[in-house]
Amino acid sequence: MALMSRVSKRLRRIIQRPASVELTRYEALLPRIEKREPELEKLDDAELTETATALRTQLADKGLGDDQLVEVCALGREAARRGLDERAFDVQLLGTMGLLTGHVVQMQTGEGKTLAGALAAAGYALQGKRVHVISVNDYLARRDAEWMRPVYDLLGVSVGWVEPALEAAERREAYAAEVCYGAVSEIGFDVLRDRLVTDADEAAQPEPEVAIVDEADSVLVDEARVPLVMAGSVDAGVADMEVANIVRRLRVGLHYETDPDGRNAWLTTAGASIVEKALGGIDLYAEDGADRLAAVNVALHAHALLTRDVDYLVRDGKVQLINSSRGRVAELQRWPDGLQAAVEAKEQLPPSDRGEILDSITVQALIARYPQVAGMTGTAVAVAEQLREFYELEVAVIPPNTPNVRSDSPDRIFAAPNNKLRAIVKEIEEVHETGRPILVGTQDVAESEELAEKLEKAGLPCVVLNARNDAEEAAIIAEAGTYERITVSTQMAGRGTDIRLGGADGSDRERVAELGGLHVIGTARYPSSRLDDQLRGRAGRQGDPGSSVFFASLNDELVLANAPDVPEGIAADEETGEVTDPAAQRQINHAQRVAEGVDLEIHRNTWRYTRLIEHQRSELLTWRDEVLRTDAAKDLLLVPEDSGQTGDEAGRAGKGRKNAKDPKNSDAAEDAKEAEEAGDITDSEDADATATGDNSPGYGMDEIESETESESEAATKAEPARPATLTASRIEELTDKLGEAELTSVCRRIMLYHLDQLWADHLAFLNNVRETIHLRAMAREQPLDEFHRAAIPEFHKIRGEAEKRSRKTLAEADITADGLDLAAAGVRRPTSTWTYLVQDNPFDSDAEQALKKVRGMLRKKRS
Repeated sequence: MALMSRVSKRLRRIIQRPASVELTRYEALLPRIEKREPELEKLDDAELTETATALRTQLADKGLGDDQLVEVCALGREAARRGLDERAFDVQLLGTMGLLTGHVVQMQTGEGKTLAGALAAAGYALQGKRVHVISVNDYLARRDAEWMRPVYDLLGVSVGWVEPALEAAERREAYAAEVCYGAVSEIGFDVLRDRLVTDADEAAQPEPEVAIVDEADSVLVDEARVPLVMAGSVDAGVADMEVANIVRRLRVGLHYETDPDGRNAWLTTAGASIVEKALGGIDLYAEDGADRLAAVNVALHAHALLTRDVDYLVRDGKVQLINSSRGRVAELQRWPDGLQAAVEAKEQLPPSDRGEILDSITVQALIARYPQVAGMTGTAVAVAEQLREFYELEVAVIPPNTPNVRSDSPDRIFAAPNNKLRAIVKEIEEVHETGRPILVGTQDVAESEELAEKLEKAGLPCVVLNARNDAEEAAIIAEAGTYERITVSTQMAGRGTDIRLGGADGSDRERVAELGGLHVIGTARYPSSRLDDQLRGRAGRQGDPGSSVFFASLNDELVLANAPDVPEGIAADEETGEVTDPAAQRQINHAQRVAEGVDLEIHRNTWRYTRLIEHQRSELLTWRDEVLRTDAAKDLLLVPEDSGQTGDEAGRAGKGRKNAKDPKNSDAAEDAKEAEEAGDITDSEDADATATGDNSPGYGMDEIESETESESEAATKAEPARPATLTASRIEELTDKLGEAELTSVCRRIMLYHLDQLWADHLAFLNNVRETIHLRAMAREQPLDEFHRAAIPEFHKIRGEAEKRSRKTLAEADITADGLDLAAAGVRRPTSTWTYLVQDNPFDSDAEQALKKVRGMLRKKRS
């Protein structure tokens, strides 16, 4: 069954077109929308709002059919004309209809996605649904909410936005609006904060209903596996400066080596000997040296594989990560597994608090919370397969309002980077002489600053936009179309500001357009063709003239990491170093496809592991919500242990304990089994089989469930009887001294504390399992099956353990004049909490890399 499902799934991928949504239905409605315009123009503002209110009733009665789509778009167009002095183009209305029917719409840069998204959000709101418009950053969320507010007001739809500076009450007010704008990180952090509240009235977000995702490919694909983390204060760890100082003295090729793709580093025999001697003559590879070996390994990675001004900046005494897909400082992001502290030690900076992880959620799991999802972006077709596979979303390609006349030149390829750099400077000089504005897209901060220095020496002043000055990006980008302007920028994805010919006010537009418009130069091909297209798309906005060209080298990082074996016989011009052999272009295209394939497979593999965790989180949150909003904790706990009954036997727990103990009754196990049958979880042929070198199926979920059920039963039978400490007399004492209402509240707080603490412990356990799970491949075991086998029984212990600990707290806590002394009993919430994102660990992301490292360690140990 599972095999057939996998085969059919792959056939669908081959047969289905990348963008399969037909626009015929929507296009047929455009004349009807236009016909409504004169009628709506006659209404005053109040009458227009009343008409929108009447549409609410119609939508409630009939749902969203063609007649309702027509009315939503017609009212939206009229509201935009009055509120923004903009008449929505037909293509914008096509985008609105695509969003309202649950698709990801692809609209080119400058085609008006913001308005299309606002009209769709209003349409969902008029259906009585709460809408979150999810952006890539806080600036765009606030800008778009404020910009579109006049449209929403005329339609009688409330709008708000969330940002980090909001107080709790302001945050609740923003989410109470029918349409709420927010950055994906901020909305995710609020989800995590709500999961820790001890009073239902403190929760900021209502239940999610609709998400409209801006820059959908960036959020849903590029950042899908990035975890958002809620941490609580604990004692700060100490960075291993000693190890960092030792590693700093090592030399590549002598003391350590690196992979050609820059994803792994390891000590040579000479290097290991030096490190062991410097650490007091220890044996790094002894069984008791695992922690020190891990510290050395992570310090070596930080030293050898992470580069300042490429992977991170040091600013204001802190290490700040650079988001490679956006070219910005990745606010609040940090590396996992000790890598952050290792980089801080490398830079001689004090370690930042990591704290205890209280909860986390990936961006993909965050989006999966919404029953309805739609999105918009300029580059969706290239990720249509991922959108279908991970979100069951189809792409609707919206044609441009005016045909694109941009001229895209073939890549110019060079044998070496220095040849390429000289050619880029010459290209800029020649185009600059014509007066045309130039936008240069570089790969990272270091390259942008190197190029800017070369241009200054050539007498070509430029404006640089990179992670160092990203706060100025809107102003810089807005003027990038100015006559004779040269702008050097890192990756342009998500910049969010159109480049208008002639500058922000367009006053010099005609002169710049006559010269040929904006000229875009890429200094190298990006790891994804989408990023290339995003840079190209900055020129040729709404039918403007423009041009683009990419430069590349056979020694670019993309080629060296993904297709280093350059075919023989490719010759370069002796004077310029330029390569015109078509084989060179094929090699670069191949390298990019490999990079895209690796990224997709990492995404798939990560999701295989994450799915079970998300199912467990969902089940736990159901329990937690019951405790938070009902008297379930009191009913469960206030049963005397000396009565011979448990809370469940008394029938007071609501759901019963069987579902918590029996894997076959667990939603998580059932969903995991269904996923396995669909080929999504244990489809090991792409990843896990590579790790084992064997395509044998290993354990399926049936075998895992059988084992974990037996383990759970054995654990239950082996569990010693609880001491009868929470006696009837103790319960009577608590009731008399605290009162019924206070005791109910105390039971709730105690149970929530222990549930939250046990979940945090479970996440730490899963992280430890995940870090070492691929070592099971050494024993020819399937890592994913082993992960499930470890995760499921541990999860089933949480509810019973929370009840056990809560009863102990109630039995032992002192009763004072102020009530039950929970703090003295160890029930303490963190004194402070904070949120951050975990940057993808750039090393050893797949099983093959993990095995390579371990095998290398074993070889060194034997030698």
